[in-house]
Amino acid sequence: MRGARGGEREMVVKGGVWLILGGARSGKTLRGLAIGSAYTSRIFIATAEARDDEMHARIARHRAERDTTWKTIEAPLDLCGALRKADRLDGVIVVDCLTLWLSNLMERNASLDDEIAKLIEALSSTSAAVIIISNEVGFGIVPDNALSRAFRDAQGRLNQAIAAAADHVELVVAGLPLVLK
Repeated sequence: MRGARGGEREMVVKGGVWLILGGARSGKTLRGLAIGSAYTSRIFIATAEARDDEMHARIARHRAERDTTWKTIEAPLDLCGALRKADRLDGVIVVDCLTLWLSNLMERNASLDDEIAKLIEALSSTSAAVIIISNEVGFGIVPDNALSRAFRDAQGRLNQAIAAAADHVELVVAGLPLVLK
C-alpha cells in the first residue's frame, strides 16, 4: 500500500478502480494526479479533443499540471483500447475525463449502453490502478433543451455504472475530497 497526499488528509492507495467526481474546476483532476503520484509508472489518458482555441488552452493548462513522469495517451473515443495499451501491473492510469468521452460518443451517435458495458469489462480486466475523473452534472437546474437533458441523464447513468464497478469513489468539492465508497 502506498500513501498519497490529497487535501488535508492522508489517503492510502490500494489500487483498484477509483472514480473521482466533481463539478467544473472543483479540483478533481488534481486529486487524481495526487493519488496517482504514489506510483512509479504513470499514464494519463486524455479524452478531450482540441477543436477551438479555448479547448487548446484548457488542454495546455491540464498538461502543465502534470510533470514529465506522466506519459499521455489521447483517446477521445477508444477508451477501452487505450486502457489495454496502458495496462501495467505496477502502474496507475488516470482517465480524464468520462464527461468528454461521453460527449464524443453522443456526437457520433454511438451506442452508449454498449460502450459503457465495454468500459466496465475493460476496467475489470485491467491490472493497473485506474483513476477515472468525471463531472457531476446533475446538481444544477434542469436544462432547457432536449439534447442537454439527454446528456445530463446519460452522464448520470454513466457515473452510476462506473461507481458501482469502482472500488473507491470520491466527490471533490472546493478541492476537498469527500469519500463516498
